[in-house]
Order: sequence, then structure tokens, then C-alpha cells
Amino acid sequence: MVRKKNHARVIFHIDMNCFYASVEIAANPKLKGKPLAIAGDPRERKGIIVTSSYEARAKGIKTTMPLWQARKLCPELIVLKPDFDKYRAASRKIFTMLSQVTPRIQPVSIDEGYMDVTEVAAEHDPIAIAVNLQKDIFKQLQLPSSIGIAPNKFLAKMASDMKKPLGITILRKRDIPQKLWPMPIGDMHGVGVKTAEKLDKIGVQTIGDLAHADIYQLKRLLGINGERLRNRANGIDNNPVDPDAVNEFKSIGSSQTLPEDTVDPREIQKWLSILAENVERRLKRKQAAGKTIQLMLRYHDRKTITRSKKLPDYIDQKEDMIQITNDLLQKHWDGEPIRLIGITVQDAEEKKSILKQLDLFSYEKEETKAKLDHTIQALNQKYGKDVIRKSDGIHKGDTDLRTSFQKDVLMDYQKSDD
Repeated sequence: MVRKKNHARVIFHIDMNCFYASVEIAANPKLKGKPLAIAGDPRERKGIIVTSSYEARAKGIKTTMPLWQARKLCPELIVLKPDFDKYRAASRKIFTMLSQVTPRIQPVSIDEGYMDVTEVAAEHDPIAIAVNLQKDIFKQLQLPSSIGIAPNKFLAKMASDMKKPLGITILRKRDIPQKLWPMPIGDMHGVGVKTAEKLDKIGVQTIGDLAHADIYQLKRLLGINGERLRNRANGIDNNPVDPDAVNEFKSIGSSQTLPEDTVDPREIQKWLSILAENVERRLKRKQAAGKTIQLMLRYHDRKTITRSKKLPDYIDQKEDMIQITNDLLQKHWDGEPIRLIGITVQDAEEKKSILKQLDLFSYEKEETKAKLDHTIQALNQKYGKDVIRKSDGIHKGDTDLRTSFQKDVLMDYQKSDD
């Protein structure tokens, strides 16, 4: 069927259903229909549930639940250790299939991404495109998915969450009053628990309430994010599907030219503390954390050096920054008078994205660090109370587990097969 060309965007959000569990079931069909969980270390009672099948979820199994609790709820639970090489290979195949529909793909995790199919939809029915894509993925890989179809990324994301598994949902702007506005504000993509609580205090309980709320009151309450959320509640989101977004590693920093060149350790420590506090504040404002710390020193003769340290964990606390930059200072400062100092947090991600990574990290390692409390709080705000709990979790022997959200994983589908 040839369609009339128009300027309206057609965006897909594709989200794989119970991805890790589904990959295991595809590899071993005997697991189909059985309660299955992927956990950090199935041999240990203190393992943490990373994800589970719908059959397991029906028994009350939830992500991040301690394994002993999951077994208590479901004695017949089948537990497998994560096989990230297998999941990564499946992800690569999925995104390769998406790229055969359109080159305009923006992966956002190992199991979800956006597609701009506007040009393709000018010639073919977008519903048929989605149906065929979903069927092809299931037929070739035995992996179920849900697809949201909408004129922008926000609505497509909301649509893909409306029907799982194997759902295809269209959310047009004219559908917003009936489909979107009645939903609780906490169900809106981008609204966490604390934000929902703040909105509740001004009478905003549904997405429709937010759509009609006073914009100045929202900006006073939530800053620029208040206006952004209100726009999205009204179906306004002009963010493009950006295939290059995965290459953009954000950095947040602060630097200061000192009043006088100095070699005084106390003066230098004072400025490290001030700069770290500035960076912490900016990270919190952006709800972000980073994995690389960079120290910049400019000497009296304007010679400038930068030294950095890549960390195993995300940080956003000034105490951590002070400690790491002080270590870098002690190691690399040659004792010459310092004119300027700078601290930058690199490889930064929004905390809502870090949830994907915490699913795979060592919970035991994270638990011992005070910053996890802050990260947990932020993630609980976004995904609901107790979505992440402190636990012993994955053991030290599993520290080779790596995030599914890394750049190399997201760009796998663009690599040619050897």
C-alpha cells in the first residue's frame, strides 16, 4: 500500500520482554512456561534476582529481590546465572534487524531503543511495519517484544509500556486525553516517586492534571524540568532519534583560577573541596553520576596537565571526588606553583539509565559504599519504592560482569561479522 507523504514523524519504541529470561528460554525451549529467574549467583542464598519470566512474576518474583525470598515464594523457581555474552549476541542480532528497517536507530539499552520510521512509513503502513518486525524477531530469535508507535519519543515510550508481552500500541496526540491523561502521575516516564510526591502537594495526581497545571507553579516547584514534563504530558517532545547519541559521553566539571599562584597544600585542598561541591551540585541538578574523575592543573607558567582515573562504580558525592583528586594530585603534582585547578566528572549518565547497569553490577561491592544509598534513593524515586534494596547480592567472583549500557554494546549491531 502506497501512503501519502506527510511531515508527521513516526517513531517506534521497541522494548524486549523479560529479555535475559527470554534469551535463556530461546536457548533452551524446555524452560518455556516455567518460572525462571536470572540471579547473580544461583549457588548462593544471598544472590539477587536480575530479571525473571512472566511465570515467575506471577508468583511474586521481582527484580532485585533476594534469592532466598524468591525461593520461598516459588520453591519450583529455576535460577540461572547471567550469561552476558549470550545476551549481548542476541541484542546485536535484534538491532541488526531494526537497522534493516531504518538506519535511524537510537539504542538506549541492551534491550530497548527508538526507531524513526518516518520515511519508511511514507510508503508503507507503520502498523504493518511494526507487526512484521515483531513477528520476524520472534520467528528468527524466539524473543518477544513490545512496540510503541507515536509521533515522538516520549509518547512511543509510554505506548510500548501499555501492553506486554508482544504488544503493539499506537498513541496519537488525539488519543492523549483518553489514553494518557487518566494515568497516575507516577506512571509517567520521567516522573519519579519524589517528583510525584511534590506534584501531589499541588494537586497534580494524574498526567492530565500535569498537562493542565500552571506552568509558573511547576517551574517554581521543579525548575526547568517542570515545563519539560508539562510539555510531555501534552504530547510535546521534539527530541530527535539520534543514532550518534551513544557516542556522547557527558562531562560535568568546575574550575577556578586561584587568587594567587600557590604551593600551599591547605589552600589547594580548600579549592579541591569547593570545586568538588560545585560538581556534586551540578550532578544532582542533572540527576547524574559519573565513572571517571579528571584533575586539571595549570601552573604559574601556564603549562596545563590533566590526569584522570576511571572508576569501577558511579559516583556523585563530593567526598569521593575529593579523595580521588587528592590522590591524583599527590601522584602527579610536581610541586610547581599552581595557577588554576579543575575537577571534571566524565562518562556521566542519568541515574534512570544507571538502573540498567546496577542490575548487572556486584551488589555486594556496591553495598559497602555510602554512595549506593544515594543512588538507591534516586532509583527508587524513578522506579518505585524498594525497586533497589541494599543486599549482599552478586559476589566478588562475579566482578567481571559488565553493564549492558556501555557504548561498545550499544554499537555492536553496526559492526560487521568476521
